[in-house]
Amino acid sequence: MSIIDDYTRLQHMRDAAQEAITFIQGVQQLEFESNRLLVVALVKEIEIIGEAANRISSDCQSRYPEIPWRAMIGMRNRLVHAYFEIDLELVWQVVTQELPSLLPKLESAILSERGNDS
Repeated sequence: MSIIDDYTRLQHMRDAAQEAITFIQGVQQLEFESNRLLVVALVKEIEIIGEAANRISSDCQSRYPEIPWRAMIGMRNRLVHAYFEIDLELVWQVVTQELPSLLPKLESAILSERGNDS
């Protein structure tokens, strides 16, 4: 068994999503695209989400089919393996559209998993 459990990984995903969303508060897309520090920060948060998703057990993943596991893992892989070909428009879309809708799903899963704690 892993030292870090599914419950903790779900929390990591939630925390990274919240940080990414916070980082872009009051920022316009053009400003984001021209701010290297912000780009790197958001990419890192998305990578954390995908890495944590990849390490969550298949049993846990199957309990929450509303969470787009494959998409998050795939996005992480694209960011890590094609780093110099990152589509900033896609990163912006993920952070402004996908992550806000992901947060309540993660919160729900975290609450359920806390109840499954043995």
